[in-house]
Amino acid sequence: MAGTDSQRPRGLAALRVRRAMWMLAPLLALLAAVAGWPLLRTIWISLTDMQLSDPAAARFVGLDNYVGRYGLLLDPGWWGAVFNTLAFAAVSVSLETLLGLGVALLLNHPSRLRTALRACVLVPWAIPTVVSAKMWGWMLHDQFGVVNHYLLALGLLHQPVAWTADPVLSLLSVVAVDVWKTTAFMALLILAALQTVPGDCYEAAAVDGVPAWAVFRRITLPLIAPGIAVAVVFRLLDALRVFDLIYVMTANSRSTRSMSVFVREQLIDFQQVGYGSAAATVLFLTIALCTLAMMRALQASPQDRP
Repeated sequence: MAGTDSQRPRGLAALRVRRAMWMLAPLLALLAAVAGWPLLRTIWISLTDMQLSDPAAARFVGLDNYVGRYGLLLDPGWWGAVFNTLAFAAVSVSLETLLGLGVALLLNHPSRLRTALRACVLVPWAIPTVVSAKMWGWMLHDQFGVVNHYLLALGLLHQPVAWTADPVLSLLSVVAVDVWKTTAFMALLILAALQTVPGDCYEAAAVDGVPAWAVFRRITLPLIAPGIAVAVVFRLLDALRVFDLIYVMTANSRSTRSMSVFVREQLIDFQQVGYGSAAATVLFLTIALCTLAMMRALQASPQDRP
């Protein structure tokens, strides 16, 4: 009887799993049709020499688009795009996390204007990326932009600067615009984490006379660290596939070209569908590996870490 009673929970759990899988089956089938088939099609095309001008004449070339004499992994242009993307993602996400944390701490402070301030902070995030990129492109224009106008008027510049055309300043300009737009997103997610911190922790710290910096370092930051980690994961994945902001502000400039812009250039401008599909496949694999690595890091408990 004891063995029968112990087997019932296992059978019930297995039944629930089977029911859950049946309920998820339509969604999984829809995802396979919407995302799986285009992905498999792209991988297949990357193994051919297909061109946009004559798709029917495509021939199977195996891994030549990846490791051949003129393959993707031997293309300096591709590695330049990889470097630009990683640099953009690292700098922008780091700045957005720090600034978002500061804004979230300010918004979490009790105030009568807190609701209005939250709405104002979200304005840059609400503006479509293409619109904000075009707006900042004009503001940073070397001849007609208001940025140069005011910097010249204040004596901080002696001559106009081509912010989006200069090879050194263009990537920094794109990063600055992205930080201006996306800091609100990070602040919103971190603010949600701050509001889950129990107030009893702060009351106990106030009774014990703990300094404010120690409270933040020993209470606030450890408790909101999982929320910050989730926000960083979402933002980093979005930054790795950046396209519209860079393309609108700097077009096909080699100094700012990201992996997504490189894929578009090969597919549309050069009409090399096979080669562009290979680049798209590598981009997908890069983002997938980053996602798996970060999910494993988030799932690791403190007890599992050395």
